[in-house]
Amino acid sequence: MIVTIDGPAGAGKSSAARGLARRLGFRFLDTGAMYRAVTLAARERGLDLADSEQLARLVDEIRVELAGDRVLLDGRDVTDAIRKFDIAVATHYAADNPAVRTKLVGWQRSAANQADVVTEGRDQGTVVFPHAECKIFLTAAEEERARRRHGDLLARGEHIPFDEVLTNQRLRDYRDATRPVGALVKADDAVEVSTDGLSPDEVIARLEQIVRSKQ
Repeated sequence: MIVTIDGPAGAGKSSAARGLARRLGFRFLDTGAMYRAVTLAARERGLDLADSEQLARLVDEIRVELAGDRVLLDGRDVTDAIRKFDIAVATHYAADNPAVRTKLVGWQRSAANQADVVTEGRDQGTVVFPHAECKIFLTAAEEERARRRHGDLLARGEHIPFDEVLTNQRLRDYRDATRPVGALVKADDAVEVSTDGLSPDEVIARLEQIVRSKQ
């Protein structure tokens, strides 16, 4: 079974998808981590992120693995490194690159080929897994999403002003919605869930109800 969770930045997709997968006994597929890992690899190699051809070649040279809750780049654990603010801000270069997206869609489909999965991202229910048995669109109010992201950054020791986080989020929302490939769009058959006012456990419980109703 494939469960897709799409939605804007800061809606709580990763934590909800991870918790839901654990509760269901499914594999968790963090597709955003793949794009972040590509971005980190480009930064470490000193590549020009705006050079689409360089990025396209890069994805043929690296190996990104999702091992449980850890993200490996060429066998090296980069789970924490890819969550830094500067990587998040620059990830749109990889996400907006058609050749990179095509390659990563292949990685994502391969990862889901032999397992029940909960996968989260922007285009999981529309592009990557259009025939998924259960599709969820997770959202939250703009300022609530920014507050969550700001709190996550502070917890990691990154003291980014809230206004900067909010401004960056608005730009990400715009890019996600207007991307020429893999744009953030709610699938026609997706169930929309707002996480406003809900605890993490309440969100996971609500998502589990939705999935169980589809089994």
